[in-house]
Amino acid sequence: MKRELSIGILSDEISTDLAEALRFAKLLDIPVFEIRCLRSGRIPEVSGEEFAELKKAVRDRFIRVSALSPGVFKGSLSEKEKTASELYEVLPRTIAQAKELGAGTVIVFGFKKEANEPPSNFRAAADILRKAADAAAAAGVTLALENEPFCWCDTGASTAAMIRAVGSASLRANWDPCNAFGTGEVPFPDGYRAVRDYIANVHVKDTLTGALVSCVPVGEGVIDWRGQIGALLEDGYLGHVTIETHCLPLEERSRQNVETLRRYMSEYLIKEDR
Repeated sequence: MKRELSIGILSDEISTDLAEALRFAKLLDIPVFEIRCLRSGRIPEVSGEEFAELKKAVRDRFIRVSALSPGVFKGSLSEKEKTASELYEVLPRTIAQAKELGAGTVIVFGFKKEANEPPSNFRAAADILRKAADAAAAAGVTLALENEPFCWCDTGASTAAMIRAVGSASLRANWDPCNAFGTGEVPFPDGYRAVRDYIANVHVKDTLTGALVSCVPVGEGVIDWRGQIGALLEDGYLGHVTIETHCLPLEERSRQNVETLRRYMSEYLIKEDR
């Protein structure tokens, strides 16, 4: 099934100043924002003033907020107090903010994997994520599990396995092909094939040597974004992808990424119409 994809962006990949991010996104004709960090901190730890500014931007239809990213569950399972705080304090506050903003998705992670950690901890991670998914379900929000290097969910395959283990319709995937590079899995097509039935959000960035080391503009790295975008269009993905620029200068590289993605989409649609 073919359909167009909108392009969104993490606001702090332009600027943590919301007004500046809005200004630049308007120039690029980007109406979809994922919110991670503002000047006063990371979601949900932002000032009342900045959150009111964000709500006004949504209310006045300057932007649509697709997801919030509080950074929860990036620590190890041994950090029990941290995990409990994230599960019972940070996540509920984020879900409440998502509801206020009309955002249907909250990004979460799959716990850092420590050296010599027993395989049984995969189930322990799933148990915590199930509780988180239950809280999200009660509020009508979806959690999107992002694959991250060094976590239990680092590849498309391991992320899909975790989602199946949790067994909740409120836990889906935030697919990041760049984050899967270097794990032994080929992000596209292999990782994508493993996780595609669970995707609720996609992060777009590129790399030469690793997601946490050397990001580059989309199309200049090792990720097959032309193929990935074509597959998302072919498979009828939910409607947007989210740029996570991750290389400087942010405005220049974000503009370049937008132009590249639009070219890939155009090339695919022209090819399909022939």
